[in-house]
Amino acid sequence: MELHNVWFVLIAVLWIGYFFLEGFDFGVGVLTKLLARDRAEKRVLINTIGPVWDGNEVWLLTAGGATFAAFPEWYATLFSGFYLPLLLILVCLIVRGVAFEYRVKRPEENWQRNWEHAIFWTSLIPAVLWGVAFGNIVRGVKIDAQKEYVGTLGDLLNPYALLGGLVTLGLFTFHGAVFAALKTVGDIRVRARALALKLGLATAVLAVSFLAWTQADKGDTGSLAAMIVAVVALVGAIGAIKAGREGWSFALSGVTIAAAVAMLFLTLFPNVMPSSLDPAWSLTVTNASSSPYTLKIMTWCAAVATPLVMLYQGWTYWVFRKRIGTQHIADTAH
Repeated sequence: MELHNVWFVLIAVLWIGYFFLEGFDFGVGVLTKLLARDRAEKRVLINTIGPVWDGNEVWLLTAGGATFAAFPEWYATLFSGFYLPLLLILVCLIVRGVAFEYRVKRPEENWQRNWEHAIFWTSLIPAVLWGVAFGNIVRGVKIDAQKEYVGTLGDLLNPYALLGGLVTLGLFTFHGAVFAALKTVGDIRVRARALALKLGLATAVLAVSFLAWTQADKGDTGSLAAMIVAVVALVGAIGAIKAGREGWSFALSGVTIAAAVAMLFLTLFPNVMPSSLDPAWSLTVTNASSSPYTLKIMTWCAAVATPLVMLYQGWTYWVFRKRIGTQHIADTAH
């Protein structure tokens, strides 16, 4: 396999890892308003992701860096054409990180409540925008003969992409509800399980519609197989959470996200950013890639660094594996 194809696969894996991990902590952020009944329960939910949310974002940084180095034309066209939505995502991620850290710096209730509002909105907005962005990448955007995006912001707000945004919001929130049920004890665990069941059923309708639309428009045999895996895993995740098997449900909801993202990349290949104006103007793994020497150096670096990062992150999840509840929350917020 040629190195530009290898790096297309690796970037797909990085996005799968990012959506799998950041997906549930986006979902938990959204659930701070949908599930928590009081301040103590909000703090329980935030504490379930407190030790891991920043590590999850490493996958996004790595995916962006790998795209910049391996496919500079793709990176340039993507970040110039999708400038406003990607900037909004970036601002949300910055504010979200500040909110996690600053929420407990002062004891005043208004101070903490405002930062909790920020956690909710900066979790919900990226969860939607990532689906809109990837929906547009798969659908194709207005790229001219010079490989430059010539569309407008309104072109990105099409029905297919907006449905993609609803799907990622639904999948991430369902994934987060299952994670909350897996990581908590007491009444909040019971309610998280019940809410996850409702979210799973609603998400299934949206996800099947979106994936079927994608398959009908762009799909082949490989993407059909990935779609079947995603749908079966989602059904299994819903069944497992109904049976009270949070661990199995979380694993299967993760498989759903992984298979759905894999399907999108399978429909893309060998393109990385199709042109809706003329297929000949599309960015591909060949015309958007760096030199073979650059890809070779990157491959050696990735072979050394990636296992270390994965081992460290796995250790973090192991250390913070225990369930928590309101009884573990101190009386004061400070």
